[in-house]
Amino acid sequence: MPECPELHLAGRYINEACGALVFSGGVERSAVGRGPEVPFSSEAYRISATARGKELRLTLTPLGSAGAPQELVFRFGMSGSFRLCPAAELPRHAHLRFRTRDSPPRVLCFIDVRRFGSWRLGDAWQEGRGPCVLSEYQAFRENVLKNLEDKAFDKPICEALLNQKFFNGIGNYLRAEILYRLKIPPFEKARTVLEALKEQEQERRRKKPSLTLSKKLKLMRENPDLLELCHTVPMEVIATEKHLSDPDHSENYAAFKGWLQCYLVPGMSSLRDRNGRTIWFQGEPGPMAPKGQAPRKKRAQVESNPEAVTPKVRSLCCPVPSRRRPRAAAKPPVPAKEEEEEAGDGPRKGRARRRRSVATAAALPEPEAQVKAERRRRTPARRGRGEAGSLQHQRGFGAPLTL
Repeated sequence: MPECPELHLAGRYINEACGALVFSGGVERSAVGRGPEVPFSSEAYRISATARGKELRLTLTPLGSAGAPQELVFRFGMSGSFRLCPAAELPRHAHLRFRTRDSPPRVLCFIDVRRFGSWRLGDAWQEGRGPCVLSEYQAFRENVLKNLEDKAFDKPICEALLNQKFFNGIGNYLRAEILYRLKIPPFEKARTVLEALKEQEQERRRKKPSLTLSKKLKLMRENPDLLELCHTVPMEVIATEKHLSDPDHSENYAAFKGWLQCYLVPGMSSLRDRNGRTIWFQGEPGPMAPKGQAPRKKRAQVESNPEAVTPKVRSLCCPVPSRRRPRAAAKPPVPAKEEEEEAGDGPRKGRARRRRSVATAAALPEPEAQVKAERRRRTPARRGRGEAGSLQHQRGFGAPLTL
């Protein structure tokens, strides 16, 4: 999701790419754009941009005395961005378009694939947003420290950092990086973290009341606190002068992933906060962690090896050898005495039945007993019918014996 570095880089891109261009005509809007029609048209006008927190303001200024300027304030949502491209190669999802007077013409497009972004008419920033962590750092710091009694600071620090009333411009990846660098558990109470910071600042002012600005900046770089990192960490992204978090530019996105120390990094843990947003961290989550959740660790993804041997695919006409184990050969018939000894290890019911059959055979005359034994050996086992079967079936042999 675009955060304050991306908004500021977008403003810089518009000013540099469009500063010398002259635009003409009306503003074109797609049928599905999440914003109003722009009632502006001019034969010649210029475009400039200003970013503040997670908002960007465009100013359309007519050349000469042709009319009043028109201002628009954009929010980028999950995937918003601006791009200048040839009019013959309009990208998909270009929901607002400004055409130049060039030949062939070019178009400045507001592109939003997921359509969470929006715009509104006028120059006013969204009401309720605090000072920008980048362009209004001192006002941002004072706004936080003088309002620590606000109920927003009853929440975990990871949730408070997304409150745009106090941390205008901070988003999901920035909060993870800031807390990770200071080793602050994400579910520590926000007021606990910031009150300690306020006490440190008061102590620092008492000991060194007359520090120059250069010395203050040096101290901030050497021992930054949480509010200072809310300013310096976004500045690191802006200092690259590239749209690092844009996956459409693979080289930039690879550099962005290399810059990240915590967010989406293998080995780091993650939990969902009470707003449903995923927070990445290392170590213990903190005392206000949601109940019933266990931290999940990100595993390193194994990169595919193009030189790996491709497994062979068998043709449908070639039979696949069976993986079944070969069936054991039938055992030879066991004499009656051995059968009785082996049957002694079986269940009690089977033993009683065998004892009765053996006793009956012993009570019969010798020739008749032999005939009975022969019949038992010839009778095939009847499986699955719930019948007693022969001694062979009771001992588990699968195939009938043949004499």
